[in-house]
Amino acid sequence: MAAAKQVKKTATTRKRRERKNIERGAAHIRSSFNNTLVTITDLQGNALSWSSAGSLGFRGSKKSTPFAAQMAAETAARGAMEHGLKTVEVYVKGPGSGRESAIRALQTAGLDVNMIKDVTPIPHNGCRPPKRRRV
Repeated sequence: MAAAKQVKKTATTRKRRERKNIERGAAHIRSSFNNTLVTITDLQGNALSWSSAGSLGFRGSKKSTPFAAQMAAETAARGAMEHGLKTVEVYVKGPGSGRESAIRALQTAGLDVNMIKDVTPIPHNGCRPPKRRRV
């Protein structure tokens, strides 16, 4: 019988995120008709935490609800507050239904909202839009 080969296994551990002491940051809320994505960054744009309605387990049409956006904003805010974040500037993009509830959830989570700015891209008659929906 041939000698059994020994396979050396190396344990791969993920690097633990260090706690950054950042007091001011920006919350980017991307609210589409299908989902809501909340990313909280420092003022240079480096992500501290993020969350979306889909990543929290909402599926299908439940992802586009204001409640799902609220839960996504609360989860992202909790992760950012672990890094010492206290005040945020909110940038909202998109036409979705979760815009206002996500902003309100950031405030109730304990973050001070300095500024709210709508950065939805508006075409100056660019591409032809898709055909009208018939429901």
